Amino acid sequence: MGVIEIGAESFVRKEKKNKQAHAFAVVSPKRTFFMYPDNASETDPWMRAITGQIDILKGNGRSSTPATAVASSPTPVASAPVEKTPVSSSAPASSNNNNNNGSGVRDALDKAKYLVPFLLESAQDPTDDNKVYEFWQIWSESMPPQEELVEGAITFEVATSADMEKLTWRTSGPQTIFIQRMVDFFWNVGAPETEIDRLNDVGSLINPVSIGSWIDMSAKGGMDGGWFFPVEVPTKFAAEASDEGDAIDIFSTWAQQHDITHCISVGRDMGAAPPRQTEIRCMVSGSSFEAQLSVALSAYEAFGVPTIPDDVLSMIRENQKPGLALSIITSSEGIVRLGLLFPTPPKSLVSSLCNLSGVPSTTNLFAFESALGGAGPQWVEFQYLMKGFGYGVYKEGFDVIFHYLVGEETPKN
Repeated sequence: MGVIEIGAESFVRKEKKNKQAHAFAVVSPKRTFFMYPDNASETDPWMRAITGQIDILKGNGRSSTPATAVASSPTPVASAPVEKTPVSSSAPASSNNNNNNGSGVRDALDKAKYLVPFLLESAQDPTDDNKVYEFWQIWSESMPPQEELVEGAITFEVATSADMEKLTWRTSGPQTIFIQRMVDFFWNVGAPETEIDRLNDVGSLINPVSIGSWIDMSAKGGMDGGWFFPVEVPTKFAAEASDEGDAIDIFSTWAQQHDITHCISVGRDMGAAPPRQTEIRCMVSGSSFEAQLSVALSAYEAFGVPTIPDDVLSMIRENQKPGLALSIITSSEGIVRLGLLFPTPPKSLVSSLCNLSGVPSTTNLFAFESALGGAGPQWVEFQYLMKGFGYGVYKEGFDVIFHYLVGEETPKN
């Protein structure tokens, strides 16, 4: 009779092995044990029993997580190490970063959310047609507490359109404390099990040290969420996260032509209905600002996306800084969105871009920025959402998005 060694850090997941569809794995820090029930009906009971013992070792007693969610728990274990570099190593210089740390980061997020007009309205007058605030609350409660952090950091980011009618909230950190909470969040908001399995598959391929979740929301009631890996990823692996189709083929060809071998982040939405979308972020190659801008603009041509307006390009060139990046979102039905990310824009450029976007006053944006910690954006993104992918709740066409690094939590002493 064999012995399975488990501990508080162990977890259970479905794992096809040796052509047996009902096999599963018990993963521990030092070893992965593969289990082969005689038939599929035995798989879930076995998994529940082992998970229950792991929960006892964790001090949690009986697990409250649905058995199917546990069975799909996608904490990845790679067969070989993969180079992993946090995205911050490729991000703009930290001179514009906020100084939030510890509980101050979450306090800043909590304060800032009430400065978003449509979020405040949803909080004050919740209705069946306006559950954006409730969605934010569910997501925020899925974040691991700082007390669980042993090493590394929990990072918090927010992005907003100039008119503050569309926002993205992101958090990431060590996968050991994030993964189960993420799976539970996706389960609670109705993500399909096939997409949880997809997270498992991509995670096993990349084996990221850091993982995270994100949510999108809009003034028109848009609500979406998904996962991302903020680590350096070989381009060919990032493409594995995408659905097959012309869009990802065009990206792979374009990246190869411009010697872009790695991405700085890959993520995917967990929507209940296809087509599902995959975001790949990559630094733009080139030894100078103009060279990088030329490569970035070639992506618009390659994907057939309308280019950045001339007046905006003039502003970009007037404030030129190397370190450009691209955000490419693909689906099986084609390119969804393309965005050029410009690092650490000065306040004068932020004001000019707001005015260009039809926002006559920056008062609301700067109040929001102040609540987040007072530093300027880490990036400004010039993005284009293709027609048909706004689904009536997100602005299609050209838009300006400001990305803020709110801060980090580190282990308590």
